[in-house]
Formats: sequence, C-alpha cells, structure tokens
Amino acid sequence: MLGLGAAGLVAAPQLQRGFEAFLGSAADKDPTGLTGLLPNGGGFRYYSVTASVPRKGPDTYRLTVGGLVDRPATYTLDALRDLPRTRIVRDVQCVTGWRVPHTPFEGVRLSDLLDAAGVRPEAKAVRFTCFDGAYSESLTLQQARRADVMVALKMQDKEIGHAHGGPVRLYVAPMYFYKSAKWLSGISVTSGVRPGYWEERGYDVDAWVGRSNGREDTPTV
Repeated sequence: MLGLGAAGLVAAPQLQRGFEAFLGSAADKDPTGLTGLLPNGGGFRYYSVTASVPRKGPDTYRLTVGGLVDRPATYTLDALRDLPRTRIVRDVQCVTGWRVPHTPFEGVRLSDLLDAAGVRPEAKAVRFTCFDGAYSESLTLQQARRADVMVALKMQDKEIGHAHGGPVRLYVAPMYFYKSAKWLSGISVTSGVRPGYWEERGYDVDAWVGRSNGREDTPTV
C-alpha cells in the first residue's frame, strides 16, 4: 500500500497535466459550454464563448494599443516579454462562485503600456478585445491604471496556456474573473466605458469582488 501511495504521488503531476490538457482541448471544441462546468486539479474552469479559438504563438501573436493615444503600438509576444514585469499573488474569484486561492500572475502593468502610448486628455476608459472574435471588456481609465491590473504573461508561475487565455490575457485582480479577458489582442483607449460581453448579458460593469453582482464574497484585495 505504501508503494502504491508513493507511485500515486509521483504520477499525480503528470496525471493532472494530462487531465488539464484533455479538458482544455475538449472545451476548445465544445460549443455548448458544458465542459466549463468541470474543474481541473487547480480549481479553474475551462470556458469560451465561441465554438473554437485560434491558437497564437510567438510568430503569430500581436497586441495592439490604440484609440485616444499619441503613440499607437503593436507588440509581439517577445516584445512584451522584454518589458519590465510585476507579480501579484491573489485569490481568483469567479462570479459563479468558484474560487482559486493564492494564484500568482506575472506580466506588464497596464499603466506602463498606457504611459508608453501617451493617453490623450479626453480619454476616460479602456476597451479590450480578444482574438476569439467575440469577447470584450472595459475599465475606466482610473481602474486600468491600478497597480493590480496587468497584461499577464504567466499564471501559476507558468506561461499561460491556450485554455487559460494565453499566450496573453488581462488580469484585473480586485474584480470578478470575467473582467480578466482571455486571449487578449487589442487595447483601445476610449472616451467612455462600453459594456463588455457579459455586461451586455446582465453582469455588472464595475465588478468588484464582494461589492457587485449581488454577491458578498470576500474581496481579493
């Protein structure tokens, strides 16, 4: 029995990675969204609002920064990786109830990208679009400039995989996880907040954990 237990401990990481890969692949091809109800070993759910999402890598990924800025820019994956990074460890809270504690995220502060672009005085908000072709989100400019809002390149101290919204996703630490848009491809500075994908379907635009959407979860700040 001790031998079997030891073998199980050795095999567990490989089994978890295999299960995560299976769920990610299944969710990527599941138009019903039912696979999003299944947790993996880390507690996350795999979910997409489209039937499939193209895969991007160093040769094909691009992030554009534009709108009401003086210096529009396009970043490759390597260019983003070369920028100064920040690291945050917080709980991740989904508006549907599940929570993953003490989750590390690492990436470039959104405020650094906005400063590099030169935000114009009339700007009031930031809109995010994704290469799944459907998802979008928005933050006020004040929210976007918070130190705990980033363009994330790593999650759980690993490069962000496709199923988790990689290679690059938004991470908004103090808000419910639907604000942390996956498969990020566009950042546009705008004159006002435009409701995102889930806000158009009834979710709150200001999605502070524990202070929105009729929920009283413990804040993640």
